Amino acid sequence: MNWKIGCSGFYYPEWRDIFYPKGIPTRKWFEYYCWHFDTVELNGTFYRTPKVSQLKTWHDRSPEEFRFSVKAPRLITHYKKFVNVKSEVSDFYHLVTEGLGEKLACVLFQLPPSFSFSEERLDNIVTALDAAYRNVIEFRHPTWWQKPVYDALQQHNLTFCSISHPSLPGDIIKTGNLVYYRFHGVPELYKSSYSEEELDAVLREILSKHADENYVYFNNTMYGTAIGNISVFKSQLNVSHVLNHGERS
Repeated sequence: MNWKIGCSGFYYPEWRDIFYPKGIPTRKWFEYYCWHFDTVELNGTFYRTPKVSQLKTWHDRSPEEFRFSVKAPRLITHYKKFVNVKSEVSDFYHLVTEGLGEKLACVLFQLPPSFSFSEERLDNIVTALDAAYRNVIEFRHPTWWQKPVYDALQQHNLTFCSISHPSLPGDIIKTGNLVYYRFHGVPELYKSSYSEEELDAVLREILSKHADENYVYFNNTMYGTAIGNISVFKSQLNVSHVLNHGERS
């Protein structure tokens, strides 16, 4: 299995002296982040269109094996809600591909909480996306947790985004050869830390899916809680790998 584990963003002033040591200028925060993690989820692309030059800068400043997941613009997901968005989707694919090249991992499409399931909406989603990309769909309304949705996404090579969220199901859904999981913080969104037992339970369930690729992002970034959680999660993963190797040998 290929694992990439990181945070939803890296530029948080509250991480100063918690993750970023005193004395390191903010212009070097990205490199410091890359020394510790092998992927980042770019959420700023949801609010504003990035410049190709900025994406290329991040590409060039990151290690060879580093990977970026990018959140699609809210114009697609929240304003137009996947209605007549093929040109916007194509433009975004072109932009992030030109900027990030081979370091582009997944494209995350996060839907609004008010966006409930309908067959028409599901069809709009699956027909708007290019299966040549690693597309990940994050639903925020519980009506999307149902088999017809999973089957449609699997048929179109789209990934259902599994999440830890205060008001949504926590099932880990596998609709292809990739599992994508986001820790948002429970019970307090973006704030709460996870116990070792909670992290281990998620890890075990992801492992049980036997996906070729696993992307795990911690979005509980307030107060730096994500940093400690990642450290524990990665340690648990390393232990699991050792135990599995021992069982095979």
